[in-house]
Amino acid sequence: MRASDPHVIGPGLLPTPFTAAEIRDATGAGKTIRLRVESPDGSTFERVNRFRETDAEGATLDRWNADSPDAVASGHVTWVELQSHAAFPAERTTVSTETLELPIGRVECLRYDTKDAPDAETETFWFSTAHPGMPVRFDAPVGGGVIRTTVVSIERD
Repeated sequence: MRASDPHVIGPGLLPTPFTAAEIRDATGAGKTIRLRVESPDGSTFERVNRFRETDAEGATLDRWNADSPDAVASGHVTWVELQSHAAFPAERTTVSTETLELPIGRVECLRYDTKDAPDAETETFWFSTAHPGMPVRFDAPVGGGVIRTTVVSIERD
């Protein structure tokens, strides 16, 4: 891997599925991502992420629970920061391909199975090759179960 590869954030990390520039180009102001979050106890809720005020470096990201649209958390994020969320340690991560049937359709994905530490439980991230940005599905182990987050829609103003 060349040191100048824009998919590589740093030493010891696998290439990310998308570069910061690819995420920026696919996002733009007004992109809204709706996510279903399923807890091990069977409860679910919908979360919403909306990008606005985008520029070459980043965007303002608004996030809220769909049941509480008045409780919006906002903050500035950079495209590199968003890319770095998918920078996983090479020694504790495997990458494969998988096709998923999701509410957004049939998507070809890069699947990252990773551990924060050697003795940690495996977290799994699926990144749709057609949707640069956040994973379209994410499984996080918690207390003997799994919290699953799935993208249910991607919209643009």
